[in-house]
Amino acid sequence: MEIKFEKTSSVAAELTIEMEKADYQERVDKALKNYRKKASLPGFRPGQVPVSLLKKRFGSEITAEEVQKLLSEKLYGYLREEKVDMLGEPLASEKQPAVDFEAEKLVFIFDIALAPQFDAKLTDKDKIPYYTIEITDEMVDGQVKAYTQRGGSYQQVDTFQDGDMTKGHIAELDEQGNIKDGGIQKEDAVILPGYFKNDDQKKKFDGVQVNTVLTFNPAQAYENSAVELSTLLGITKEEAENVRGEFSYQITEITRYVPAELNQEFFDQVFGEGQVKSEEEFRARVKEQLAAQFAEDSEYRFLIDVREYLEKRIGDLEWPDALLKRIMRANNPDKPESYVEENYEGSIKELLWHLTKEQLADQTGIKVEQADVLETAKAQTRAQFAQYGMGNVPEDIITKYAQEQLQKQDQAEALVARTVERKLRVALKDVVKLQEKTISMEDFQKLFEKK
Repeated sequence: MEIKFEKTSSVAAELTIEMEKADYQERVDKALKNYRKKASLPGFRPGQVPVSLLKKRFGSEITAEEVQKLLSEKLYGYLREEKVDMLGEPLASEKQPAVDFEAEKLVFIFDIALAPQFDAKLTDKDKIPYYTIEITDEMVDGQVKAYTQRGGSYQQVDTFQDGDMTKGHIAELDEQGNIKDGGIQKEDAVILPGYFKNDDQKKKFDGVQVNTVLTFNPAQAYENSAVELSTLLGITKEEAENVRGEFSYQITEITRYVPAELNQEFFDQVFGEGQVKSEEEFRARVKEQLAAQFAEDSEYRFLIDVREYLEKRIGDLEWPDALLKRIMRANNPDKPESYVEENYEGSIKELLWHLTKEQLADQTGIKVEQADVLETAKAQTRAQFAQYGMGNVPEDIITKYAQEQLQKQDQAEALVARTVERKLRVALKDVVKLQEKTISMEDFQKLFEKK
């Protein structure tokens, strides 16, 4: 067997493997013997079919299978041993001749896309900005309000104020203002005046109390929306199209959503029993949470700045465009022809970043273990719970949800990538010179609007 590797450009190569029959015949003979042990043909007992007959009927198929196995072993073995810096998978060359398994020599030709050579290593001479977001009292106030809103409850009240929900008996009136004989009526009709689109109709509910009977026009309140009217009155949308008159509404209940009070029960609910004992301590813990959250944002921005800095330093590179486009087409057989051209430039940017991260990981000695990926999944899970005000979820529940994410291949791959980037952010801060800046949240967000 002979293997030839020839570079056709600085970023492409051609790999040729030539096989003699002697290279694979022994494997084919062994495969035939193993197949004979379980083969069953009419007129022969299992395991007693003559090898010559099996060879005649299945020889080509078995030969092709064994040649393919040997070819794969030698191809990838060579690429590993020679440490070929390859992009994607080897492609069958367009110069590949037809394969005749009866021939004395088999020739297989592959096109190899090679990674461009560049240096992405960083030192303390490289200056990268690092932004710390200033946490203001207004931010803490907003987060405290969000917690109390999520921890609030619905309560019955006597007097209506904006945002309350009402329930009562609604009845259609005639032109004289009396309840219309045979008109529309509904018990326990629920109204949220805050959703009225007509301010004059909304004002009729200001300050009303339980058992008040008021008159209003639902059609005007909802700007003749048949959907809204049919829901309120319990009629069809077709019937609602003809509703335009006044209705009486006797309020039997007023319900208000009341935010939670800043008391010990609430503190225990958010942060765990006895962890916080005063409003001052609660606000301090909220500020710590915001700091941790914003620190993650700062780290995320730091790696973006590292990427932009290196992209600028590396500059334009030569890529095996034709080969990479063939690989993209092969990997996306269900996509239209235009897909490759439309997405190629973006894929090259991501490919460069992938190769850059590999160099940086090698420079900093980063290794990703299963425990690291699980920790990333747990951090992501905690953040998801925190969005719903659940900051005190038991560790076993966090671990359970995290492990479920790792069972899904696409999520697991994304978590591995996030783990690499998380470890890179930490490691690179000790390598480069940080240009530390404290900025407002507004200015921090503007950093992402530049492009």
